[in-house]
Amino acid sequence: MGTRNEIMLARYTQWANSVMHGVVAQLPEEAVVKPRDMTFGTLLRALGHGYAVGAIFKAHLEQRDHGFTTRHIPDTTTLDELRARQRDLDAWYLAWIERVSEAETNERVRFPFIDGGEGEMTRGEIFLHVINHYTFHRGFIVEALRGLGISVPATDITVYIRDCARK
Repeated sequence: MGTRNEIMLARYTQWANSVMHGVVAQLPEEAVVKPRDMTFGTLLRALGHGYAVGAIFKAHLEQRDHGFTTRHIPDTTTLDELRARQRDLDAWYLAWIERVSEAETNERVRFPFIDGGEGEMTRGEIFLHVINHYTFHRGFIVEALRGLGISVPATDITVYIRDCARK
């Protein structure tokens, strides 16, 4: 079983991703796909990058091909499709960390990076990378939304612990 903190991190990520997707879903579709001076160019592509990396590393954990040729979702993906995929992926990571043994988290996994080269990480390191990656990129999205004058609820882990984890 994953540690109490790892399970909390998976739940936190699930919550924070849901909050961020919910804020973006309130915007008109044109605003979601409009090119902007931001990392990844649009809000949808920024959210999609987070999902793509999570899906790629899920495949690495399962030791199977992920089917991605870039760290992005196809441009034809809608926000509704992405939200559903993200919900499913977040639920998968939570279920995985809840059931994985400590010995399994220490197993090393070899994988090819999309842009070339070989990687090797423990399963636990992969999990922490995915959690950290989402947190990092949600920051870009928050910055872009605030630049548009949109109020974004705090998704800090301290807020999650205060409002959700202790209930």
